[in-house]
Amino acid sequence: MSTLTLKGPTWVTVRQYRRTLWLAGAGVLLSLVSILWLRYWDARTVGTDDRTGHAVLRIAMDWASGAVIVVPLLVGAFVAGPMIARELESGTYKVALTQSVSPARWLGSKLLVAGAVTVACTLVLIGTYRLGWANLTDTWGFPWHQPGTYTGTGPVLVAQSLLALALGALIGQLTRRTVTAMALTGLVTGLVLLLVAQLRWSLMPVKTLTRPLQPGLTAALPPTSRETGSGLLTASGERLPSTACWERTQQWDICPADLKVTGQYWDYHPASHYWPLQLIETGVVLALAALAAFAAFRVLRARHP
Repeated sequence: MSTLTLKGPTWVTVRQYRRTLWLAGAGVLLSLVSILWLRYWDARTVGTDDRTGHAVLRIAMDWASGAVIVVPLLVGAFVAGPMIARELESGTYKVALTQSVSPARWLGSKLLVAGAVTVACTLVLIGTYRLGWANLTDTWGFPWHQPGTYTGTGPVLVAQSLLALALGALIGQLTRRTVTAMALTGLVTGLVLLLVAQLRWSLMPVKTLTRPLQPGLTAALPPTSRETGSGLLTASGERLPSTACWERTQQWDICPADLKVTGQYWDYHPASHYWPLQLIETGVVLALAALAAFAAFRVLRARHP
């Protein structure tokens, strides 16, 4: 059992931030208990006129969809500010270096503790979100491709949080100012995740549905799919904007002969693309996290050889 006991700088880190770790665990546990109770309340009212439990569950999941998106920002801000920059700013890190602890071990212990807690908490949050989402998957507002739902139901949330952690370690060292590091980490993490989200739907090929051009024709896509684009098709296979005919004739279903429009197309991701997209995006984000962590240790080594 002694081998499982925390030692050295890892033990110090846990002791130093034990209150924050307890608060994080308590917050995650409270979220889990709340969703379990709301599911129970919802289940009791199935088949009755009282759908208050279902309405409250929907409200809670709306909040949860927004909350999971900011989880990585909170992780990055805490690591960058209180965990790294504050110790560099106050000089307390020097105490650890005088105890035969190398700079790399000092930083590594902090990232190890923060990373372990982050992975554990985000996995529980994913399970919690899925418990609530299970009662809403067939209802309006919670498709698998909605940003909050997509992030809160798969490993992407874990990868995003680890990326924020690594960015926090890097920016905390570069700024060495607590408030500045927290604000800058939140900003940089948000921008990186926004960029990845913009590229999300191009990570794998879309499927295409085509139909002849007909008056009033609408897409017959599967109800759970995510449309990424649509337009008109010509006899040669060229794609035109969906407004091409309207701009010439002021009618949606009548096209000039010279355009040679023969049909319409819709590009989309079916629900079966959920896990491939999750795994690809998780790999991309983890690679960025590894680069940020490598850069953090390089900066540490350059300043404390």
